[in-house]
Amino acid sequence: MAAVSHDLVVIGAGPGGYIAAIRAAQLGLNAACIDENPELGGTCLRVGCIPSKALLESTHRFHAAKHDLAAHGVQTGEVSFDLGAMLKRKDKIVGSLTRGVASLFKKYGVTRYTGRGRLDGAGKIVVEGADSVTLSAKHIILATGSAPAPLPGVQTDGDRIGGSTEALSWPEVPGRLVVIGAGYIGLELGSVWARLGAKVTVLEYLDRILPGMDSEISRESLKIFKKQGIEFRLSTKVTGAKVDGAQCIVDVAGGEPIACHRVLLCVGRRPNTAGLGLDTVGIELDKAGRVPVDHHWTTSAAGVYAIGDLVQGPMLAHKAEEEGAACVEAIVTGFGHVNYDAIPGVVYTHPEAASVGRSEDDLAAAGIPYKVGKALYFPNGRAKALDETDGFVKILAHKDTDRVLGVHILGAQAGDLIAEAAAAINFGATAEDLARTSHAHPSLAEVMKEAALAAYDKPLNS
Repeated sequence: MAAVSHDLVVIGAGPGGYIAAIRAAQLGLNAACIDENPELGGTCLRVGCIPSKALLESTHRFHAAKHDLAAHGVQTGEVSFDLGAMLKRKDKIVGSLTRGVASLFKKYGVTRYTGRGRLDGAGKIVVEGADSVTLSAKHIILATGSAPAPLPGVQTDGDRIGGSTEALSWPEVPGRLVVIGAGYIGLELGSVWARLGAKVTVLEYLDRILPGMDSEISRESLKIFKKQGIEFRLSTKVTGAKVDGAQCIVDVAGGEPIACHRVLLCVGRRPNTAGLGLDTVGIELDKAGRVPVDHHWTTSAAGVYAIGDLVQGPMLAHKAEEEGAACVEAIVTGFGHVNYDAIPGVVYTHPEAASVGRSEDDLAAAGIPYKVGKALYFPNGRAKALDETDGFVKILAHKDTDRVLGVHILGAQAGDLIAEAAAAINFGATAEDLARTSHAHPSLAEVMKEAALAAYDKPLNS
């Protein structure tokens, strides 16, 4: 059977993949996208970023109604929750967004194939599944994302001991939950179930939570999470976990086993490269299991590119989106660029934590002279009106040039506020530039302005 021909084929319909396919179609290419799941959007949309944020929002509102509304003069009486309704709402949001991606494919003329795609030599892709077909293309983008990393000794069963996918659909609140790993995913999903009444214990191998984020954000976040009732055991090595009758048993080095009802394993993710047929085009993985690429995401095989979680850098949906669009633009125009210094990261707990650019740890290790501008949420009028006074904004600027090098936020709406900081870094702004920019009053954004003033000269409201 003759191969169906396209200008560009993307394997994987996650944030990086579907954006790459749409951008290719917008730029005039005959584009196609392959994904084995009936619903488009990848891990992030189907069983990751979106459903977790839906549950975080629902459980935050329940917690606020139960504990916080009285301070605003709102009398609610006895407050309860309907877990089934929360899960149904989550699924409805996911369904709406996956259908939205499908409609965008139709709008821009992207051909969709349902099945597993693999390389079969230069310029060839075999699709096996609902659509069994052989494709040919001059350009092939690999965008298959990542999967939860395993941990030796931890016996996952896809139910009581599992990863984030399972934790998004548990039919009841576990009496006691052990979370292995104190990164973004573990803290977000741990917060979801803690708000609904689970006793949550977080086990972390390192001596801090949120590895990779600024250490001050890590320290202050830990204090807040402890006040929320989450237990932490840092510098703890998990040696095993298994289901034992009606409970799960987690073994830790040098300590007593921990009995619980469910275990959530969140120790990182690894690239999805198995079964991609990389050997048929001579692509070899690096020591971390990633696909090596150059500055335009080109692999060692002519006409084959890789983006997102398959390549070096933070495993974040928006990073993959930027790479998907830029990779296609490089193919069509010869130029595509992503500023990796301006990729923000957000933890959607309460309060939120967000960072972009360099941390104090990075700058100190690199010997880069820097200055710090810091402003607390507490004096801010909008923060007081919201009753959200925990947290701060910290701006790191070059000591000599005043250029913004990094911004770190712990507090309400940090995930939205960080966008201004990302734009500042992307365009080479200084702390003075931010300080002299008018910020609406009253708003939480004024905390950013105060931090910039503190870095550049002197704060005016604190």
